[in-house]
Amino acid sequence: MAARKKAASKRTPDAIRLLKADHAEVSALFEKYDKGDRLAPEQKRALAEEICEALTAHARIEEEVFYPACDEAVQKAEDLLAEARVEHQALKDLIARIEAQQPGTCEFDAEVKVLGEYVKHHVKEEQDELFPKVRKSDLDLEELGARLAERKTDLERPTD
Repeated sequence: MAARKKAASKRTPDAIRLLKADHAEVSALFEKYDKGDRLAPEQKRALAEEICEALTAHARIEEEVFYPACDEAVQKAEDLLAEARVEHQALKDLIARIEAQQPGTCEFDAEVKVLGEYVKHHVKEEQDELFPKVRKSDLDLEELGARLAERKTDLERPTD
């Protein structure tokens, strides 16, 4: 029995659990940033970069793997998927603006705050509206989770 538990714990989470874990990770990073009034500008920059990197990888795995799978298998989700793609573009624009800004300014903090609010809205829609439809679909969420995890690992590998 212990061997089965050990094997099960090594399994990749299903697609929705993996995406929700990403959502929770990014939420925690935004919370840390929001509470970091006393952080030095370099520390804020590092934290903002971590947020942007996590969001960029998350958006890519959704756009490259998750959304295309949903396009084919999830009934009556076209509007949700179209909106999610538009929201991703807005997130990318905000990320580019943050990456071009200097930390230690009110504008930098405002950009990160707006990004956090935008992400919170996007996450709520995915978790409340899209994910329940995906759970009811015929998608193999274990297999899709494995594909998402593999792509995420590829994106997180340093490129030399």
